[in-house]
Amino acid sequence: MKRWHAAALAALVMAFGAGTAQAQTQAQAQAQEKTKIKVGVSVGNAEQTFEVVRKVAARDGLDIQVITFSDYLQPNEALAAGDLDANAFQHKPFLDSQIKARGYKIVPVGLTLTAPLGIYSRAYKSVAQLPQGARIGIQNDPSNGNRALLLLQKAGLIKLRPGVGENGVNATPLDVVENPKKLRLIELDAAQLPRALDDLAAASINNDYAYRAGLSLQRDTIAVEDARGPYANLIATRAEDKDKPWVKKLVKAYQSEEVRRFIETEFKGSLIPAF
Repeated sequence: MKRWHAAALAALVMAFGAGTAQAQTQAQAQAQEKTKIKVGVSVGNAEQTFEVVRKVAARDGLDIQVITFSDYLQPNEALAAGDLDANAFQHKPFLDSQIKARGYKIVPVGLTLTAPLGIYSRAYKSVAQLPQGARIGIQNDPSNGNRALLLLQKAGLIKLRPGVGENGVNATPLDVVENPKKLRLIELDAAQLPRALDDLAAASINNDYAYRAGLSLQRDTIAVEDARGPYANLIATRAEDKDKPWVKKLVKAYQSEEVRRFIETEFKGSLIPAF
């Protein structure tokens, strides 16, 4: 009987010790939980929006430092290199193309907003006014160039070869099979298109670059992408971080009602919450 009691006592002590060790491990993990993060965004409306996100996240104990970028390549490079903890500037087709081209181990963790693409013009008020041989600027990166060509097709200006433009198959100017106005498609870096607009009849310009250039989606476009298409922007992190507690706090802060109201009020339909 005494031997049984001794064995039971030893088992109880071991269990208590194991429970204490587990509790200590959990406490250490909580103590080490990241409370300060760096998030890369594009300058302009994303920067404005993240000022609201930052305030919401602070109430949940997460301190966000917003790092701004003026192009679409550096934010993923910085994230992959560990200089950022997350970024929020791109849609999934663009991220997929970057992963394919550069081998990034980056994953989407939450949706942010949709920024409809527009065809902007300073000289013309409608696609019907575009003259024969007009020079039209489009983005030179695969995913946004594809968006531009699909928008030109939607506007009735060109027709693409069947089977390209959707389902992961990006179209290029070589895929244009009908071009009644003989438009000249000029491929440029996305950031250069607003500056080149004065030398073009029209140009496909991403929403953030258009916003920075003082262009209005409602006033200055002759064609606009559907607001709820497949190009919702997202928050991305390194794959190894996707389940970390701070990621959940970041996504929760962005997808809060406070941020939704800010987007709807501040941008009046030129940007649309995607959550």
